[in-house]
Amino acid sequence: MPEKLLERIEVNPAVMVGKPVIKGTRIPVELILRKLSEGATETDILDAYPRLKKIDIQAALAYAASTLAHETIILQTA
Repeated sequence: MPEKLLERIEVNPAVMVGKPVIKGTRIPVELILRKLSEGATETDILDAYPRLKKIDIQAALAYAASTLAHETIILQTA
């Protein structure tokens, strides 16, 4: 299922300077995540952005999780 969700995310240099967005929109994944972190509900977001669907919010969360899962952390020792 995560692969299907990730197909809903688009990274295109010609759209929002290459920020990940919900495919076919100019709504950045970051915006959805920020709204959720500020306490907005799915209903709040869907009401504010009528072009979005519930699956788009799930896709944004899956994209964030996938990105963090592949993040490289460099630790410096003293």
